[in-house]
Amino acid sequence: MAEKPESNETLDTTGLYCPEPIMMMHNRVREMAPGQVLEIIATDPATTRDVPKFCTFLGHELIEQYEEEGTWRYYVRLAPPEQ
Repeated sequence: MAEKPESNETLDTTGLYCPEPIMMMHNRVREMAPGQVLEIIATDPATTRDVPKFCTFLGHELIEQYEEEGTWRYYVRLAPPEQ
C-alpha cells in the first residue's frame, strides 16, 4: 500500500460483525462535519459489501478501500447535508 489518505477520525471495528460496524459508522458520521474523512478499520468480510452500500445510500464518497492480511480499511468523505 502506498500512502494512505488523511483522515479526521478513525473508527476501529476490529472483531465486530454485521451489523455492528455499520451501526457504529452511522453513529460516528453524525458527530462529524461534512467533508471530513472517516477511516474505518474492519475484520468482517461483510464490510466489503456493506460500507460501499452505506456510502451510496447516504451520498458519502468512498475515497479508498483496501485489504491487508484480513483487515479492511475504508476512507469515507462525508457528504454535505441534504438541502
